Amino acid sequence: MEPITQRRKSGINLPSTMSETSLRLDAFSSPPRSKRTTNLASSPMSNRSPRTISNLSSSPSSKSASCSDRFIPCRSSSRLHTFGLVEKASPVKEGGGGNNDAYSRLLKSELFGADFSCFSSPAGSKGCANSPMSPSKNMLRFKTENSGPNSPSVLGHTDTSLSNEVSTPPKPPRKVPKTPHKVLDAPSLQDDFYLNLVDWSSQNILAVGLGTCVYLWTASNSRVTKLCDLGPTDSVCSVQWTREGSYISIGTSLGQVQVWDGTQCKKVRTFGGHQTRTGVLAWSSRILSSGSRDRNILQHDVRVPSDFVSKFIGHKSEVCGLKWSHDDRELASGGNDNQLLVWNQRSQQPVLKLTEHTAAVKAITWSPHQCGLLASGGGTADRCIRFWNTINGNQLNHIDTGSQVCNLAWSKNVNEIVSTHGYSQNQIMVWKYPSMSKVATLTGHSLRVLYLAMSPDGQTIVTGAGDETLRFWNVFPSVKIPAAVKDTGVWSLGRTHIR
Repeated sequence: MEPITQRRKSGINLPSTMSETSLRLDAFSSPPRSKRTTNLASSPMSNRSPRTISNLSSSPSSKSASCSDRFIPCRSSSRLHTFGLVEKASPVKEGGGGNNDAYSRLLKSELFGADFSCFSSPAGSKGCANSPMSPSKNMLRFKTENSGPNSPSVLGHTDTSLSNEVSTPPKPPRKVPKTPHKVLDAPSLQDDFYLNLVDWSSQNILAVGLGTCVYLWTASNSRVTKLCDLGPTDSVCSVQWTREGSYISIGTSLGQVQVWDGTQCKKVRTFGGHQTRTGVLAWSSRILSSGSRDRNILQHDVRVPSDFVSKFIGHKSEVCGLKWSHDDRELASGGNDNQLLVWNQRSQQPVLKLTEHTAAVKAITWSPHQCGLLASGGGTADRCIRFWNTINGNQLNHIDTGSQVCNLAWSKNVNEIVSTHGYSQNQIMVWKYPSMSKVATLTGHSLRVLYLAMSPDGQTIVTGAGDETLRFWNVFPSVKIPAAVKDTGVWSLGRTHIR
């Protein structure tokens, strides 16, 4: 029996309270299979079955019982000290409180072994003063050993460094080409902050006022057409297409407002009423508004024979900015008196007077995405873009751009704004609204970028400056859901169609 015991010793881990000699292996006897089978009845191993271990007990007198093979782990090698058990003190009986702790340690030692008893003892216990485990309120809570700044956070406590790494990375900013894809020469393009000499029609035709003449550049084939020549005594101060793109209005230095048929290159109407140059024009669906150095704003209607149907008086200096809201309900005007005024058709007095700008207000644009949202830009002494709620007259936000704001345009494809600037950086900037984070900064003009217009598809802008160049930039993405539009067969700037 001794040799077998020695062989089993290395295969079974025994509890510390069980001796090796207390084990007894009994087996059921197998019937003899043949006459040649050796009879092992007289041997201590005569009834041994090679696949059955029975009656594993601590008492030699226990009766035999069969069971399946199983693995009995050794608790001392199972790292049970990494789990904490609830340390609940037993009810202290009167006069016997000192025996409770000793009883608990003894019970744990008998159940789990001497090693576990030491690890699970309180930190202040004698004999285990350096125990790494303090009493825990969570049953079977895993303890992180040697936790450091790079260790994972414990459940219930946020590790900011880890959460930042796991969080979804921010979407990379949209890439905008830094150079213009087309440059046109524009001789005699004036370097005058108060004029508006460039506009792009919905029929994909660009109008430019050069000296005494107005030229039309067709984007589909780059054909240039001379629309008119005002003669040696007059000059072009402003141009503006109707929303349908068929007619164009021209403001002159003598104070006239002319309306031309862009397809037939024929003048259809001339309005008077201004005493001096007409530097800005704006079309609504049926009304043409004109602003002049005489500080007045006139409302013209091509359906009536009179020169104007109403006059808005409110500015104290030259009117240099005009823009109708997209629903035709409000007209915003900016002047050299640093005022931004908002008008409607029901009154000849401004419904809003916004005076926060500290320089001339030429740059004005309405949001195509939100009703009553207006943006304006100030000149050299101001340099700010300001946002207004025209419903209640409150200023929503403002940002200092660092240089003179010459023009503003709000993209209809995405909620972004493009601004052009003069002194001192002459740059073009694209902003994301409402965060006003910079999407792109474009440079190329050597003088103030005084003129700005947007293509009908909303993707391309054209800028003009006193350096006598027109530069075309791909700034905005295409519209996400293309609308069904009539195919005009136009082609623009090296692309097949402007959509």
